Amino acid sequence: MSPETPMIVPEHVAIILDGNGRWAKNKGMPRTYGHTVGAKNVENICREAWDIGIKYLTVYAFSTENWSRPDDEVRTLMKLFSSYIKSTFKTAPKNNMRVRFIGDLSRFSDELRSSMKELEEFTSTLTGLSLQICVNYGGRDEIRRAIQGIAHDISEGRIREDDITEELISSYLDTKDIPDPDLLIRTSGEQRLSNYLLWQMAYTEFYFTDVAWPDFDRAELIKACTEYSQRNRRYGGI
Repeated sequence: MSPETPMIVPEHVAIILDGNGRWAKNKGMPRTYGHTVGAKNVENICREAWDIGIKYLTVYAFSTENWSRPDDEVRTLMKLFSSYIKSTFKTAPKNNMRVRFIGDLSRFSDELRSSMKELEEFTSTLTGLSLQICVNYGGRDEIRRAIQGIAHDISEGRIREDDITEELISSYLDTKDIPDPDLLIRTSGEQRLSNYLLWQMAYTEFYFTDVAWPDFDRAELIKACTEYSQRNRRYGGI
């Protein structure tokens, strides 16, 4: 891309927030410290994303597999979610940011689910960045839940088998009212999807960086978007 060519900013960026624990370990700190710093960085990147023109940001905060982590780490993450939600009641209106939670929320405490719902309702009319936070989320689990929903509606006579199209399947997913990601960013060097937005990423561009999530900043975000700009995006193998 020549210097005079403007950067093509992706409308929707998905991020796997990886490397918090390793980042903390390298600093001689417990893994929980890395998660605390990483949580704070979400707000920073939200501001930067909106500032450069990104409209949708979806972050992988807690997967269905993360329950197998040590109990103290899981407890810390639950406390971080609760603390983040409380602080976002103040920061979201200031940043004009809508917040939604994606995933199977049934495993969380009643109190935490109630806070999530309140924050979603509180920010539902805001018109800036749309932030989707994936918690207790797995791509295969999302597809399973969508199939269950379709099967239930067929049994209730609301739809017929012949009605099933890709568009209909998409309408049963957690992301039914937002566009698919244009760009996936995964931090901290790993190069895999880890069961993230499997249906939605059929045509998504991937960007992997060795930078750990707590160190991922505006410059790194622009670097990822610049590389996205330089790619020749094609569909249908043409």
